[in-house]
Amino acid sequence: MNEMVSAAEMARLTRAELTAMVKNGIAHAKTGTISQVPDILRIPASNYFDPGRFQLEIDRIFKRVPLMLAPSAELPNPGDFKTMEVLGVPVLLSRGQNGEIRAFINSCVHRGANVATAPSGNTKRFMCPYHGWTYNEDGALMGIASPHEFGEVDKSCLKLKALPVAERAGLIWVIVNPNSDLDIDLFLSGYDRILANFGFDKWHFFQKRVIKGPNWKIAYDGYLDFYHLPVLHKATFGADMFNQALYYAWGPHQRVQAPLRELIALESKPEEEWGAEFVLDGVWTIFPHISIASFDGGGRGVMISQLLPGETVDVSYTTQMYLMEKIPNEKQARDGDGQFKLLEYVVQEEDYFTGLRQQRALKAGGIDHVMYGRNEGGAQRFHGWVERILATEDKNLNRLFSEGEPRAAAAE
Repeated sequence: MNEMVSAAEMARLTRAELTAMVKNGIAHAKTGTISQVPDILRIPASNYFDPGRFQLEIDRIFKRVPLMLAPSAELPNPGDFKTMEVLGVPVLLSRGQNGEIRAFINSCVHRGANVATAPSGNTKRFMCPYHGWTYNEDGALMGIASPHEFGEVDKSCLKLKALPVAERAGLIWVIVNPNSDLDIDLFLSGYDRILANFGFDKWHFFQKRVIKGPNWKIAYDGYLDFYHLPVLHKATFGADMFNQALYYAWGPHQRVQAPLRELIALESKPEEEWGAEFVLDGVWTIFPHISIASFDGGGRGVMISQLLPGETVDVSYTTQMYLMEKIPNEKQARDGDGQFKLLEYVVQEEDYFTGLRQQRALKAGGIDHVMYGRNEGGAQRFHGWVERILATEDKNLNRLFSEGEPRAAAAE
């Protein structure tokens, strides 16, 4: 997109793109159809339990591509910081006094201890709890304890190791390899333009929690899948849900939307009156580990599921973050809390409970391959991108994301 395009023109273009998706949904709702991919895809079952394959995915996907580590609403103020461990890498996110977000390896240049140990907080300085070395918000070394006794060092050459970081559409992406030259905007493939319609940079961070799940791909498959909704979730919310889905892609990132019958009524209304509950509904996924699902309980909100592989091939951890469009009043907070508890139950006791049993069954050798049908184009695209990235050398990653995907592989 031309950098000279104005914000107003960008908003018009993205609104037109969203409107086109709604119209496509209306057309499919009228006919009861969905677009389908050409064939069934078969994936080796061992992809879900082989330790060597798992380590390859960690090294060549999660340690190379940008990961969405926090919504902007989690660090809204100058001085706010957050610490987390990402696949063995201690990460420090910090918002400077000028509002700029920064990311570092959370490791003191003296002896490697974490310079920040609290999960979150607000500060202008980070002091290592081991020996008291102090850093500013830019990661620069500002002070050494007992410098006259320690010896001569050039503080200007001793900084926290910076990580590539970008803040787009109210979300923060970080590459956990400090030497990466991957262009984060190429990786985003314009998806951030669409996500910006949510306005997450002005939303309220409500709650978060962490739940344990199966292999990261088993867990992630579920976020791309409406096929299971009326079956697996029939006792909670899915009894009347469609099992059909339409998929839209921006590089490896996807939107999953059901062709709801309610969409047909929009034809009698001016397009500018189409509400966000239709224009932005569905599940928005960010490769390789984020799902954003919209909800209306307790006021307009979203649950951002941040999925990361665990210590072994059969473990993952999902941080569920609930954002609300506005700071809730007492009733909205109560309703939102109830909505969030339901979502926790659904994911942990239905999705991940089933996934953990699936994990054990696959490892036991019951089947040689898993299948993804012609109606499961989102999962087919996801696994296609996994294979393409695994096969791509560092020097070719920028080209991979600039080229997108072969048209024949698209699931519209």
